[in-house]
Amino acid sequence: MPRATNSPASRKRRKRILRRAKGFRGFRSKLYRYAKDAVIKAKQYEYRDRKKRKAQFRRLWIQRISAASRAEGLTYSRLIQGLNLAKIAVDRKVLAQLAVEDPQAFVAIVNQAKAALKEAGQAKVSQLAG
Repeated sequence: MPRATNSPASRKRRKRILRRAKGFRGFRSKLYRYAKDAVIKAKQYEYRDRKKRKAQFRRLWIQRISAASRAEGLTYSRLIQGLNLAKIAVDRKVLAQLAVEDPQAFVAIVNQAKAALKEAGQAKVSQLAG
């Protein structure tokens, strides 16, 4: 009985890996043996960095919000505390967008947060006094 190597399937598998490795440098894009390792590693980076990208965007949004709120005389943490006290549920992405694209709306939100902070502070003082 002749030896069967299932050549079409093997060739397809190798071509798929080499297509995926197109654009890699040197033999990592030319030789199957090395391309396979490079593609596996690239998939690991791809998976990890999808998670990282979310964290990087959150960091960027926080920086933008912080810069805009400091211009209004409030730190980032106090702004978030004031928003929670005022029961304003706006996520960081939207807040950052407002800070960049619509400063008046952002200032209005900051003023509401300030009012909620002032109210909470007065309530605390009256609680301690009475």
